Amino acid sequence: MWFRRIKPDFSDGVIDLIPLRLYPPEEEMGFGQNYDYMITLHGQRYEIGRISLRVGESPCVYYFGHIGYHIDPPYRGHRYARRACELLRPLIAIHGKESVVITCDPDNIPSRRTIEGLGCELERIVAVPHSIQRRWEISAVKCRYIWRMNDKNE
Repeated sequence: MWFRRIKPDFSDGVIDLIPLRLYPPEEEMGFGQNYDYMITLHGQRYEIGRISLRVGESPCVYYFGHIGYHIDPPYRGHRYARRACELLRPLIAIHGKESVVITCDPDNIPSRRTIEGLGCELERIVAVPHSIQRRWEISAVKCRYIWRMNDKNE
């Protein structure tokens, strides 16, 4: 089978972010420009997770965050999500954002560790309105973290 070599948009030599061609989110979500990437191990095409950057501002972004990610279970525990977030810094800068929001469920300890490892600050824990919960099948409570781009946690 012939495969076209896909050049990643971003890479750190451990993981690559390969752009995905997905349908745009629903207009009413207010995600604005939305970048979706497949996360792969460097030089491979097999998906180990995904990450999205949403540059809009809306009630949905307030609860979903500007960045959303997941890593498939066999690949968890290697800080790939943290690496993927770090790789988005130049794209965040292009959009002139001085900070972005990353949210997670309060009981998702691995995600909280990822977010805190980036140097994010917990802004608050918020109840998600029932209308948003029902419409987009989102958890009832979210931790809102702020990731300031001028802070470099290395």
